[in-house]
Amino acid sequence: MIVIAHAAAWICFFSLPYIFYPQQAKDIPDTISKHFHTSLIVNDIFLLLFYYFNTLILIPHLLFKQKSIWYTLINIACFIAFLYIPKIIVDYISPENFDALQQMHMHRGGPRPQGPPPNGGGFSRRFNFFPWSYAVFLLVYTIGTCISVMQRWLQTERNRQETENEKLNTELSFLRSQVNPHFFFNTLNNIYSLAVVKSEQTAPAVMKLSSIMRYILTETQSNFVPIENEIDFIKNFIDLQLVRLTDKVHVNFNAETEDAQIQIAPLLFISFVENAFKYGISTKETTSIDIKLHANTHKVSFSVINTIVKADNGIIDKTGIGINNVKRRLELLYPDKYTLSVVDNGTDFIVHLDILLK
Repeated sequence: MIVIAHAAAWICFFSLPYIFYPQQAKDIPDTISKHFHTSLIVNDIFLLLFYYFNTLILIPHLLFKQKSIWYTLINIACFIAFLYIPKIIVDYISPENFDALQQMHMHRGGPRPQGPPPNGGGFSRRFNFFPWSYAVFLLVYTIGTCISVMQRWLQTERNRQETENEKLNTELSFLRSQVNPHFFFNTLNNIYSLAVVKSEQTAPAVMKLSSIMRYILTETQSNFVPIENEIDFIKNFIDLQLVRLTDKVHVNFNAETEDAQIQIAPLLFISFVENAFKYGISTKETTSIDIKLHANTHKVSFSVINTIVKADNGIIDKTGIGINNVKRRLELLYPDKYTLSVVDNGTDFIVHLDILLK
């Protein structure tokens, strides 16, 4: 595609003299017209060679390597060569016919030139190169340099973006690895408590844990998963917690989604749910945990409201692994597209998270 684009651009560029100067060539003798067209072709070849010499050799090996003096001197030398070498080649291939030039002047009523024209004569100075040929040389130089510099800048930006993405993926992997041990530590403690009292709920709890482990090990290796899978994961976690709780704890989980395949980052909500169970339940007084999740193709809203239980260790996990982990992942995956509110009103602890998907 690049070759085709270059070829098309050069064809259009080289066609301009024939498009804008067709009337001037109608009454010019064939020998002079041949000289004119030869000049155009030779100049075009030199412009083509210079363009790729500049963009493929000079710019990469001199300009981009901070050898600007050499780069400037060689370009000046190329410009000087362009002033003389094409004229020499054109005069050798298609010498200018001075007799035809005299006849054309007489036919137009102009004065008859006397003697050989100095330095190729006025007509030669007019037609040896197509009009504004020197300006065109500078234009080709400017365009080639600008395109090369722009391509270099874009490549640098792509490399920088790839580096940042790699860093982001590495950091996300590290954050996910923090979630897993933290979550399993608390869950295994719950199952251990069931096993100690030889509860019949131990085996179902192990099965729930197995399902949770399967989800974490297989699906959370991606940055995004279907929200349906995340909802099932939260349900399994809640069911696992309920086996150790008394009737004094009321848990309500309400999940609504317009499309089960909406993509969401995995394990974003579990830290808030886990903290609600860890710090918002009591065996002595009635407590409640209300969890809501609503998702559509544009937005995901998640909230957790739990009763505040007076305790010396406070509400938020002392280690900060859970919620701080979520905040960092939100910054990486949804920059400027989320709002997180954490409120303690003295009676209830309220977490509300909104994530814009588009």
